[in-house]
Amino acid sequence: ACSAFSQKSCEECLKNVSCLWCYTNNTCIDYPVRSIFPPSSLCSLSNARWGVCWINFEALIIAMAVVAGLMLVSITVCCCYCCYCRRRSRSRLEEEEEQLARKREERRLQSLQRKHERKLKHDEIRKKYGLLQDSDNPYSRFENE
Repeated sequence: ACSAFSQKSCEECLKNVSCLWCYTNNTCIDYPVRSIFPPSSLCSLSNARWGVCWINFEALIIAMAVVAGLMLVSITVCCCYCCYCRRRSRSRLEEEEEQLARKREERRLQSLQRKHERKLKHDEIRKKYGLLQDSDNPYSRFENE
């Protein structure tokens, strides 16, 4: 039992994790597990020690609350940042896809235009040398002279 360590030392009392050391009257008492914090009738928070002797219970509670608050804030910031980055990256991807589609369409149109220009040139050359068939009668017979 924790009361056996009363009037000894804080270190000996706190070797057992279920014990609480009170500096006001140098007593080792069982930690009140039914309540989260020990009531002031047992020992004031500034004089109570639990876990380690060098930090009082009040400072321990404040430190734990600060650490928990920082963790919550950092998790919230990380979640918000990730959601914002995802949304931003999606819009970036959509913009890139649109840009690629526009470039692809431009290349296709340029290719068709070059193809049409080549056909016109070839037709001119065929016409010049008399190789162009008559458009009225494409199945005319080739005559030898």
